[in-house]
Amino acid sequence: MPSGNWAMAAIIGLEDEKVEKACTLAKEVGFVVPANYNCPGQVAISGEKEAVYCAMEEAKKLGAKRAIELKTSGPFHTEKLKVASEKLKKELEKITINNPNKKVIKNIDAKEYDKNDNIKEILAKHVISPVRFSDSIKNMINQGVDTFIEIGPGKVLSGFIKKINKEVTVLNIQDTETLNNVIEKLSLSN
Repeated sequence: MPSGNWAMAAIIGLEDEKVEKACTLAKEVGFVVPANYNCPGQVAISGEKEAVYCAMEEAKKLGAKRAIELKTSGPFHTEKLKVASEKLKKELEKITINNPNKKVIKNIDAKEYDKNDNIKEILAKHVISPVRFSDSIKNMINQGVDTFIEIGPGKVLSGFIKKINKEVTVLNIQDTETLNNVIEKLSLSN
């Protein structure tokens, strides 16, 4: 982790462009950028703590319903993690990665990998690039995906997906019981 006093915050109830503007206005105080485009009306910002606080205030002035500091301690999904990105790329060079034989959406641009993509380079770029989760989900829905399964504790991503499109099915797997429930639901739907 780079040295410094870092923070992240969720800006809620504000258009993406206005969150970007809030970050631009706060750059006089220090480094801050959008880091996660989660769903319509929610973008997480990342950067130097004072600049993040300033951007939170600017976002409120621009009409944000809420600005909530997140419990993190790094400038995640920003250029400040360039060294980590380079180290990851070096490690990825040691392994073989086959081209996907199924569609895989990249969160850095919400597009599918294609056969000409340098997967290792793109994976390393994920560390320093904003997450385009909302656009990735929209792209999948536009391609006909109608069921999403969140695996792991909590339902944060499921909530984002429902804000993107209320019509899709969202399932969660957190333990053996929920795994069995999902298997049963998927079996009944076929």
